[in-house]
Amino acid sequence: MTDLAALRHAYARETLALVGVKSPALEQAYAAVPREAYVGPGPWTLYGAGGQIDTADANPAHLYANVLVSLLPEKRINNGEPSGHAMWLAAADVKPGEHVVHVGVGTGYYTAILAELVGPSGRVTAIEYDAHLAKRAEHNLAAYRHVTIIHADGISWPFAPADVIYVNAGVTRPASNWLDRLKDGGRLVLPLTASGDHPAGAVFCFTRHGDAFSARYVSRTAFIPCEGLREEGDGDALAAAFARGGAETVTCLVRGPPPPEEQCWLRGDGWSLCH
Repeated sequence: MTDLAALRHAYARETLALVGVKSPALEQAYAAVPREAYVGPGPWTLYGAGGQIDTADANPAHLYANVLVSLLPEKRINNGEPSGHAMWLAAADVKPGEHVVHVGVGTGYYTAILAELVGPSGRVTAIEYDAHLAKRAEHNLAAYRHVTIIHADGISWPFAPADVIYVNAGVTRPASNWLDRLKDGGRLVLPLTASGDHPAGAVFCFTRHGDAFSARYVSRTAFIPCEGLREEGDGDALAAAFARGGAETVTCLVRGPPPPEEQCWLRGDGWSLCH
């Protein structure tokens, strides 16, 4: 019989170590949340470094590795890679008592980890566009009284001001609603993905300082597209910027008219990423 509690603790420790993250709170959150409760009954289709793996049985031990788990194969929706999320969650630096908005909840596994991080004194507003996934997430997260599931698009939903906005779908630009509703000192963790069949992408963490936003490159990424926030002009600009390289040099996001071209890594429509 597999000791799942011990397996989860080892998985949490190894997942964070893979990407050099040292966070006792995040490690404990990974160890506390049973992944099998969020990805549906097995056997499962998994995706790892070696490609697709179809498990022979429904032993939850299969899930405690650095693998994606297929949720809706027809839409290419998966429960994402644990080590990637460890990097992005570490960048978000979620603290107890904070309000986190999670956009692109899926079936709620990483929402549960966020709920563990904010604790019962905090709250998570979890927004999912797909009705089927939203219903599954609502069921899966029922024990977390401080989590609210909303079936809506995460772009324009008027959520309360947030300490952290954690976006799990590829966009070509940051939504104005996200920037406007981020508290002073708040962090927006966002995957920006370019146009094309196999788009380049990167996760950035933006931090609000009054009306200004600092920026930090976190990692490369690939994400399913975000419904409603894929704009061709911005996607093409991102494709050109990623092709040139230098995303790691970005230090700020500027809204409105762009600074001089030599200061910009990317010039979008009404926004820029600058050195």
